[in-house]
Amino acid sequence: MDKVRVLIWGFGAMGSGMADMLLDKEGVEIAGVCDMRPDRVGRSIFDVLGRSPEGHPEVTVTSKIEDLLNPGFADIALLATDSFTRKAFPKIIRLVEQGLNVISTAEEMAYPRALEPELADEIDAAAREYGVSVLGTGINPGLIMDLLVTLLTGACRDVDSIKAERVNSLSPFGPAVMVEQGVGLSPIAFEEGIRDGSLAGHVGFPESVRMIADGIGWKLSGPVEQTQAAIISSVPRKTQYIEIAAGEVAGCDQRGTGYVDGKPRIRMIHPQQIEPELEGNETGDYIVIKGVPDVSMTIKPEIPGGIGTIAMCVNMIPQVINATAGLKTMLDLPVPRAIMGDMRDRIER
Repeated sequence: MDKVRVLIWGFGAMGSGMADMLLDKEGVEIAGVCDMRPDRVGRSIFDVLGRSPEGHPEVTVTSKIEDLLNPGFADIALLATDSFTRKAFPKIIRLVEQGLNVISTAEEMAYPRALEPELADEIDAAAREYGVSVLGTGINPGLIMDLLVTLLTGACRDVDSIKAERVNSLSPFGPAVMVEQGVGLSPIAFEEGIRDGSLAGHVGFPESVRMIADGIGWKLSGPVEQTQAAIISSVPRKTQYIEIAAGEVAGCDQRGTGYVDGKPRIRMIHPQQIEPELEGNETGDYIVIKGVPDVSMTIKPEIPGGIGTIAMCVNMIPQVINATAGLKTMLDLPVPRAIMGDMRDRIER
């Protein structure tokens, strides 16, 4: 059997991380990489990653996706360019129309019917027409605050309320996430961004809440309520992608609530910032389900967001290739699991 061939669109923190992980896996090869960054276009991916080819075929970063969209060029595309379904939509359709399965890191794509039902229907119809499957996933949304929550309710006879809390570090993420979270802004600029809608904060609460609700059969009474508050740093902080001074915004404390029958049934708590340990903040993931029986889960420290998202996308490749045609969510596919053997052994040809 030929190796699984993967196209990567977007070679920032997430896309390059996926490439680095793929190079260490058996039975898979990188067919091509597309990215617009001038400092990467035309360079070998091995040069960008700082590692030896070690028997892998040479791959040069191109700025033109059309250079890579040839029939049979790849089996699946990893799309790591956007956070919103509407922005990712034209790219997804373009890939699907070339007969490519797609895994997107766009947070809204984890459950696009939550906010973009019409686009979700179009993606589903196109995927069915071309005989491929499309999935949005990542660490959150995609696993921690939705799929894992839903999984734990499987041990419950009844569920009264759910609280999911993720205290995490933004340090592994690239510039796009920093902009979304307002990292580096003054407190005044942050508040202005909240008022005018230019600051997205965490993207994914409506998707996570809807995934949980649909998964267990709750009908939401209305839209998910969200609040955002700036986390102001009292010390200088620096990551690979950004440096801030004391008094500037280090992250965003975002909260969300989903109502069922007018009652707050699903609560999301998500403070995230760069270098939280510099001010004594411990990261962690927490799930509390009130029901019969009560369920409480704690993971400390957090499952790191960067490597977690990278691993989720790579590890879901076989499930997406094997899936029936159409738009999928993490509720539709076999559970994610690490790929420690040959990836081809997971593919149902």
